[in-house]
Amino acid sequence: MPPIFNIPKTMLQVYGESVYCVGKDLLGQCANGRNPVDRFISVVAWNISTLRPLMFGVAPYNPILGETHHVSRGTLNVLCEQVSHHPPVSSLHATDDNNGIEMIWCHHIVPKFNGASVESVVNGQRELKLLNRGENYVVGTPNLLIRFLPMPGVYWSGNIRIHCQETGLEAELCFGGSSFLGCRANQRSVRGKIFMASSRKTIYEVNGHWDRAVTVKDVSNGKLTVIYDAPTVLSGLKTPILKDPEGLWPSESAVVWAEVSQNILSKCWEKAREAKTAVEEGEREMLREREAKGETWVPKHFTVSYSKEGGWTCLPNQRLVPPAPVVVPF
Repeated sequence: MPPIFNIPKTMLQVYGESVYCVGKDLLGQCANGRNPVDRFISVVAWNISTLRPLMFGVAPYNPILGETHHVSRGTLNVLCEQVSHHPPVSSLHATDDNNGIEMIWCHHIVPKFNGASVESVVNGQRELKLLNRGENYVVGTPNLLIRFLPMPGVYWSGNIRIHCQETGLEAELCFGGSSFLGCRANQRSVRGKIFMASSRKTIYEVNGHWDRAVTVKDVSNGKLTVIYDAPTVLSGLKTPILKDPEGLWPSESAVVWAEVSQNILSKCWEKAREAKTAVEEGEREMLREREAKGETWVPKHFTVSYSKEGGWTCLPNQRLVPPAPVVVPF
């Protein structure tokens, strides 16, 4: 893809930002909820917050093999690694030891071309662990729909499931995307329910739009509560700061793509193209060297496995993510 169609960041940074770029402490609400139902509703809200509005016609860089993105915000430390290039598989591990939070993600995106649109199926599992509560939440991810005709746009679409085996609570959410004719009634909508898995009895109904506001309605009394407000969560975001230049890994996204991003921001498109070609050719050369030596590349921060039944699994090699040289101020 020519650099003119790139935003100056990599897909790993996009994944990391969905965790640490927030104007409200949604993860803290998950960990500190008064009871299992409150915590589960907070997990639903947090999951919706990770689905950010995307721009049509531009895309992040495809990370190179072994690329990393390591950032801290307060006591939350986030580490992403590109653990496979063909097919593209990205891993994320985040820990907040003070609040007893751990996240493990594994993303494998498979695009499906449908004529007037491309639907990117996001395979892989997201886990959010509230360690002090002994609760593990398994969270699904909707598909990314890029529509070309008749009205271009980018949407999250499809059905996902969120469940916590320890509490017996479950949620089913439907992300509406947009109809073929561009009807705004379902555009960027999210609807669903929270229920007890054992009885399938609905406790709350979920309704709203993931780029605006989402509410839950208590079915026992009809009370409506706003659980997610996108303008609040996504406003006032701070620019990351490099606190420790010596601690910055050569594999860090901002290092790998520094020259490309600088030229994109300066609109020096020819220099950006040359710099991007150099990064991509460097990766190809390393692949040729490994093949010549008969070596197999092994991820540094994750243990990766694949099975036809379970897909890709990425387990972190360390219990805690260390503090990063790049920090996001509050």
